[in-house]
Amino acid sequence: MTDGVHPASFRDPSGFLFRAGGRLLRQVNEVYADDYRALMESGLYEKLTSKGWLIPHEELDVAPATGPGAWKVIAPEEIPFVSYPYEWSFSQLKDAALRSLAIQKVALRHDLVLKDASAYNIQFHRGKPVLIDTLSFTPYEEGSPWVAYRQFCQHFLAPLALMAQRDIRLGNLLRTNMDGVPLDLASKLLPARSKLRPGLLMHVHAHAASQRKHQDKGKSKVARVGRRSFEGIVDSLRGAVRRLQWKPPATEWGAYYDDTNYSDASLQAKRDLVDGFVARTEARTAWDLGANNGTFSRVATGRGIFTVAADIDPVAVEFNYRRVKETGEENLLPLLMDLTNPSPALGWGHAERDSLLNRGPADLVLALALVHHLAIGNNVPLARVAEFFAAAARWLIVEFVPKSDSQVRRLLATREDVFPEYAPEGFKAAFAATHETVDVQPIPGTERSLHLMRRLARPDDRAAG
Repeated sequence: MTDGVHPASFRDPSGFLFRAGGRLLRQVNEVYADDYRALMESGLYEKLTSKGWLIPHEELDVAPATGPGAWKVIAPEEIPFVSYPYEWSFSQLKDAALRSLAIQKVALRHDLVLKDASAYNIQFHRGKPVLIDTLSFTPYEEGSPWVAYRQFCQHFLAPLALMAQRDIRLGNLLRTNMDGVPLDLASKLLPARSKLRPGLLMHVHAHAASQRKHQDKGKSKVARVGRRSFEGIVDSLRGAVRRLQWKPPATEWGAYYDDTNYSDASLQAKRDLVDGFVARTEARTAWDLGANNGTFSRVATGRGIFTVAADIDPVAVEFNYRRVKETGEENLLPLLMDLTNPSPALGWGHAERDSLLNRGPADLVLALALVHHLAIGNNVPLARVAEFFAAAARWLIVEFVPKSDSQVRRLLATREDVFPEYAPEGFKAAFAATHETVDVQPIPGTERSLHLMRRLARPDDRAAG
């Protein structure tokens, strides 16, 4: 993003994000000054940042982005890649929900509350969910209800319940409902048995009914909620979220490496080739597109490269994230992504949520055992595939799988072969328009080949690195 006010940061009167000199900064407005002081003087900021639950920042003596109403400028620690809730696995969304509630619980002990509970305020940084909005806190007033309650239910509890109790794909509702899944819709879609769970009955079904009642009668008087009741609501939500479980079913991709035509020796040879190619790019960021469970993503992270591991299969992404948690990996971000329909630009002016490509480019794209799925499985011309990769990164490590390979034969088994250009010569010609081939190596024990390519020079390219 170029210098200037961030296009997604305009809804909160407390402040906004902007860039100056290429650095991400946050302006704090005078209207939030007392709340900011309360956060910093209460000890909550130190508590949360020491736990890794809140992104740290430093206060700067620099000019704000705007004059009237501006009060202070802070520089938050910048995360390497912004992801969105509709790109997260079940466990990622669940962990983000639990982190939000844990933050609220600690905040109340410091006489502060979260004034919003947007899932977009949580990001995955160093493998863990962290709150990135420093301006989300406000002093607690005795008897006041939690103003973020409805938002939490819509952004977290409702989609998690639908994913766990109805269908994992309903997490996509977050993509079409930026303010979270409407509770009346969630209540209709959830199975009747969900009402047997007290947490879901109270926070989804009864909550939705209450919304309908108040909507019909107009604005009603807000009931006072004591501190103990406030804590009880947070604990009840935490219990409801914790009890939601999703058992991943067996899928073609969830156990992909258990059923391939790679021998152990071939798979290791492929790892070695990928590792050698990765080293030659000197990349600092990578996107592994079609990453499956992250087997080859970890070749890049093994070299200290921050890597986004994107895959279409929710089971593979779920397993990948669980491994990140188990091993404490900090440089790997698993995401759910359909490359034939990747995350678009959404929101006001098509700018509140960036498309996948607008969040790049990365230094390196890994496209391993992927091109045949795009070209044959989804009818995307090879030239279009090459153009997409060129837009995504300067360097490309791409695997070509010929028609004689069992995986391609499987794709063609139930359809007519109308892909005459899908051949080694056609592959080379299509990619030659966008990339320079630096090296090509056969993968031992297979008919496949691995290609190291560099995008043809563009006016906005930096010096090669």
